[in-house]
Amino acid sequence: MKTSSLLVVNLIVWFLLLASLVFSNDYTTFKKVALPPSVTGPQSAVFDRAGEGPYVAVADGRILKWKDPATGFVDFAYTSPNRTKKLCDGTNDLKLGPTCGRPVALSFNYKSDDLYITDAFFGLLVVGFNGGLATQLSGGYKYLSGIDVESYTQNVYMTDASLVYDIRNMAQPGFTTDSTGRLLKYDPRTTRVTVLMSGLSGGGGPSVSSDRKYVLVPDYMNKKIHRYWLQGPKHGTNEVFMANFGSPKNIKRAANDGEFWVAAEKPSQGLRVNGTAVVLQTVPLTQFLDTTIAVVQETNDALYVGSSHTDFVGVYMN
Repeated sequence: MKTSSLLVVNLIVWFLLLASLVFSNDYTTFKKVALPPSVTGPQSAVFDRAGEGPYVAVADGRILKWKDPATGFVDFAYTSPNRTKKLCDGTNDLKLGPTCGRPVALSFNYKSDDLYITDAFFGLLVVGFNGGLATQLSGGYKYLSGIDVESYTQNVYMTDASLVYDIRNMAQPGFTTDSTGRLLKYDPRTTRVTVLMSGLSGGGGPSVSSDRKYVLVPDYMNKKIHRYWLQGPKHGTNEVFMANFGSPKNIKRAANDGEFWVAAEKPSQGLRVNGTAVVLQTVPLTQFLDTTIAVVQETNDALYVGSSHTDFVGVYMN
């Protein structure tokens, strides 16, 4: 009886510990990092190898870099060779996208310090550490929506939201996307693009695990996350990693190896998960409940949250 009772007590303690871990919100302080006047849509927030940033992709076709509180954001790069500041700065009109560009996701190659970009109109691009006009590496897509560079191999993993619809269609009220989205790999050594997965529904961004064994891929409309194996006995196959997951958008590696932050749109929250599909922490992003979020990026014990509908980057701190 004593052994049985001890087992029950241990199980209760374990359950309470797990519950407190899952539902805790340690990020109690919130601040807004404002974009320049009239600029909106920071769908990404990344930091370079030196820890500078965030760099954000905004609706008017620029990538901006945060300097300091006195300076704020400054121009870093842009994606369209036809872009002019007079026409494009401050616009959020997607009809101008073919002229101004619309970068949506960013990822650094930490070996080379190059910043890789997916643009809704110009496909895959890259720009060096000095910024300026990005170089197109691969085009002809309807809407490349997400990106993750695996710096060890330098392979680039991208999500292609649809073979039929572009970002202008998807921005229309009530639009429902199809299931023609794909996970792609770009090899910078051969410049070849390979299709790894198909049948995805809606945009989002992938994330390679810290051990480089697999990549997690959001399936937005189907409320799933898939795992595509890059190494091991399951190499080249995919499986459902998590289901019934509240419309996952971009997935980013967390500070702890083997963990990820998932930006879940409905409701707006950040979820920290591990490689066995356990939700370790849920952070309700209450300042974004009236809109949708695109990314949750952990850096320096803070969460940087981007959205296509705000004029600021949200920062949650302990």
